[in-house]
Amino acid sequence: MIFHFPANRMEFERVFIDDGGYLQMKERTNNGMNAYILACAHDVPETAYSQSEVCDNLNITDSRIRSIFINSGISKRHLSIDNMAGSAAEGETHAQMLARHEKNALKLGGNAIRKCLDKIGMRIEDIDCICCVTSTGFLVPALSARFCESLGVSDFCNRIDIVGMGCSAGLNGLDAVKNWSLANPGKLAVVVCTEICSAAYIEDGTLPTAVVNSLFGDGASAAAVVSSSEDDAPPAGAIKLRAKLSLTEPSAIGMMKFDWNDEQHKNRFYLSKDVPYVVGSKVEKVVHKLLGEHQLNVSDIDHWVVHSGGKKVLDSICINLGLTKSDLRHTRSVLNDFGNLSSGSFLFSLERLQNEKITSAGDIGVFMTMGPGAAIETALVQWEK
Repeated sequence: MIFHFPANRMEFERVFIDDGGYLQMKERTNNGMNAYILACAHDVPETAYSQSEVCDNLNITDSRIRSIFINSGISKRHLSIDNMAGSAAEGETHAQMLARHEKNALKLGGNAIRKCLDKIGMRIEDIDCICCVTSTGFLVPALSARFCESLGVSDFCNRIDIVGMGCSAGLNGLDAVKNWSLANPGKLAVVVCTEICSAAYIEDGTLPTAVVNSLFGDGASAAAVVSSSEDDAPPAGAIKLRAKLSLTEPSAIGMMKFDWNDEQHKNRFYLSKDVPYVVGSKVEKVVHKLLGEHQLNVSDIDHWVVHSGGKKVLDSICINLGLTKSDLRHTRSVLNDFGNLSSGSFLFSLERLQNEKITSAGDIGVFMTMGPGAAIETALVQWEK
């Protein structure tokens, strides 16, 4: 009788053998498998608003609040609101906002998946595992089942849903499909992050709400992952997923949250003004541990792919890790063009890096996302030929 117990990070398994009533244990490698990102892509709503247009459409005249919008490091955001005039964020019921989340999450997420698969010459029918990540709307059945219906994904597709982890969750979703891929070599896994942040806006005239309303945009991003043996040549242009490390700071659990506002009968985002300082104070700790476990230093990293959490958050990361503005140029450009896209932001940045075509075989990168918890998620990656 043999029992298989997958070990941490799928590196080996323990095998227990019933031999005449005695249990023996040995270890064997997991066939030297590696998981790779093959491609990533995104989609956003057609309608985009400049920060000034958002203020004008919402009749924001308070100079303090307008300055929050204008000085955010964001030029425009794509929102699934066709006509913001008349304060749609204030006029919608919770049910209407949830319906808008479902409609647009499926539309944008489906488009992002198709674009991603087109880059590698694969089809929806080729998907064997789908992981859906969102925090801007709660649905049961969840998005993965709804994608099976709307896209025509196989009835036998393995489904994973990650809900409620906020902006950091994209890396958790990527880690989930990595582990599934390692257990199912050669089969295609897809992670899709689809966030309709505007379906969680409220308008109450307060500064904390203004910060949220000035920051988040709507969009979806997807990545395709597959695993193969170390003895096989990796797919052209693939990015090896080497390791992941999480850090949670429970003392900051109330600084980032999405909870119910009883006065408005809606869910709402809340971000403390201290978030940049919390992230900055902990980022060095988690990054140095991630790199130290692989005998690497910050100076060894060729590419940084970071969640576009906000201008002050990015400034804090640069200061505490000694990074340059160029190191986070893609993250800053995503923030400028789309705002904070929650869980899928880092894949927008990765796609821009890939489109730049400057990576070389052997280049080492760090992915980083930040979110409620307070949590910082990191991953070590390496570019192949």
